[in-house]
Amino acid sequence: MGQDRIWWRGVVAAATVGLVALAVPGPAFAKEGPDLAAVERLVTDFADQGGYPGIAIAITKGDQVVHVGGYGHDSSGAAVTATTPLPAASLSKSFTALAVMQLVEAGKMALDAPVRGYLPDFRIADPRGARITVRQLLNQTSGITDGTLPEKSLPQPDSLAAAVVRARDATLAADPGTRYSYTNTNYHLAARLVEVVAGEPFAQYLRRHVLDPAGMQASATIDLTPRDLPQDVREGHIYAYGASIPLAEPKRFVNGSDGVITTAEDMAQWLIVQNNAGKSANGVPLVSAESIAAMHTSSDPRWTYGMGWDIDQEGRVRHNGVWFTYTASQLLLPSGYGIAVIGNSGIGLGNEGTDQLADGLATLVAGGKPSSGAPIRLIVDLVVAGLTLLSLLLGLRNLRRTQAWATRLVTRPAWRLVLRLLPRLVPLALLVMLPDLLSQVVAAGRDITFVQLGYYSVALVTWTTVAAAMNLGVLGTRTVALVRLRRSTGTTPVPEASAQLAAR
Repeated sequence: MGQDRIWWRGVVAAATVGLVALAVPGPAFAKEGPDLAAVERLVTDFADQGGYPGIAIAITKGDQVVHVGGYGHDSSGAAVTATTPLPAASLSKSFTALAVMQLVEAGKMALDAPVRGYLPDFRIADPRGARITVRQLLNQTSGITDGTLPEKSLPQPDSLAAAVVRARDATLAADPGTRYSYTNTNYHLAARLVEVVAGEPFAQYLRRHVLDPAGMQASATIDLTPRDLPQDVREGHIYAYGASIPLAEPKRFVNGSDGVITTAEDMAQWLIVQNNAGKSANGVPLVSAESIAAMHTSSDPRWTYGMGWDIDQEGRVRHNGVWFTYTASQLLLPSGYGIAVIGNSGIGLGNEGTDQLADGLATLVAGGKPSSGAPIRLIVDLVVAGLTLLSLLLGLRNLRRTQAWATRLVTRPAWRLVLRLLPRLVPLALLVMLPDLLSQVVAAGRDITFVQLGYYSVALVTWTTVAAAMNLGVLGTRTVALVRLRRSTGTTPVPEASAQLAAR
């Protein structure tokens, strides 16, 4: 842990801090902005606390870039800079929503028309699916949920067309338009809608109509991780016991939902589009100001999600992004500031992503002093490590006492012995149910596989595995010891009253 921090601080000290020239023609950097030394302190403190080896940020105001920069290093040891390509994760949904709004403005589709009218192949295993509208996909109110279509647990498609086919097994958790439920499937379908209506692959459409006009030449979108990741996108990290471990993203279909690869420089251009009434830094219109406002606003007071954007408790417009090896956040402030953050480590117990850093930067640009939290991620892992060690020691102690335990209880009725041993299966049941439990308790019903759970928390999976293994070992050895002892001594269970006396 200490060596990791020394290495991290050495890299940070060597990283370039300052303004980075934009890769495409655009407006000059803003003359006023936050204290860059304060920005560096905030970013590096957050990185230390959250276990992020590298972080890239972008800060804009109106149509101007305030600051773009990178801090720390990637999994190859190279410095993270403003031009380092990084996954934007679910920030990608805002790109898909804008592409849909372009086609709406062009009169090629209507937000409140059924999806099936534009996408004839769209069928689900619920007759109500015929009523799902374009707006409901973008609002995350289609009725499809991770519970009715577990998109991470199912076999992964390799194209948007295949994602539509996979969705045919979906049912609805609620009538379309009546309940908000976040799922990547809605945005897989929305991206396929763009393909079909525009008559070109989604990646090509996004390049020609969104990324290039916005001045985001270094950005792209992919179908499948890790297969389609560009070679210059390094592995992200998972976190365990104070160490950040490089690891490839698990296989997932991400196009339309969380497949955009970008840079801090390019994200600055994206923030400008959002805060500049739909126009790029060079004045190129991507969508109207009305469409931008519609995407940033919930269409129903029952939920806060707009179209590819959410509204937080302070009324600010934002969206976060989560891969298992990267996290990201984008935040738009009423003052005209835009903030984007991408970090090269996944979420986990004690770390729910980069929103805390985005909020700290928002406080900083407003002239406030951000609060710095404790290193919760490390504390949580150390507590779980202590529980793991305790489970191991208790298991070993019980294994050593197996013969004495069997000798003492050999005359007990069989049903009472079963009741004593049955709780030993609880840790195994917990291990088997852990993905579902975590999904309901932590992830608001989002789907997760057991392998992905290992990415989320090595410490938690290790603890439950050790506890299950030790308890199964105790259960097995005690059962064998009882059987052998009864066979060797010819002992038979005594009536319950006698057994109670014998036990005294």
